[in-house]
Amino acid sequence: MGEMIEWYTKAAELGDAEAQCNLGVFYALGIGAKQDWQKAVSWFAKAAEHGHAAAQYHLGNCYYFGEGVEQDYQRAVEWFTKAAEQGDAAAQYNLGRCYENARGVKQDWQKSVEWYAKAAEQGLAAAQCNLGYCYQNGEGVEQDMQKAVELYTKAAEQGHAVAQFNLGKCYYDGEGVEQDMQKAVEWYTKAAEQGDEDAQEALKRLRK
Repeated sequence: MGEMIEWYTKAAELGDAEAQCNLGVFYALGIGAKQDWQKAVSWFAKAAEHGHAAAQYHLGNCYYFGEGVEQDYQRAVEWFTKAAEQGDAAAQYNLGRCYENARGVKQDWQKSVEWYAKAAEQGLAAAQCNLGYCYQNGEGVEQDMQKAVELYTKAAEQGHAVAQFNLGKCYYDGEGVEQDMQKAVEWYTKAAEQGDEDAQEALKRLRK
């Protein structure tokens, strides 16, 4: 592993953005070298300045969580936006969350929906689940339970526990779909097996 770090360092020092980003990941996770968030941030920043989308996403996360730098939601949003505009699905999702939770920006449900939708279209389960929530509750879009169920199903089929619980509840309540207790139990069980406490509680109530 040490040799790999050495090779990536040489490439990174020559200005290879991919190598710089990978080196940042290695230092962030402690792969082949001692974990060092400051070094991780330094390499992410170099690659990010070169326009490397994944590095911009990682650098945004560093600012969001205060890893290797002082926590700064506004800087996080700046880097997430750069990566998101290049089509990075994880950055699009994170940007959606920032707009939903007013982290570094004013709360804006419509912008949140816009970014969740872009990430959801790329198949990101977490974004599909959050976008489903927006449609279920009419946040930033007109309420549409059928659309919510469609999105929850896509995320649930990828193994997303919260989406599995939400889908189970839709079947339990008959919202957006025909009521179906068997499917409700099926999805609650999948979520419960992943440790989702809401699903575990729902199953307990059903078994009483």
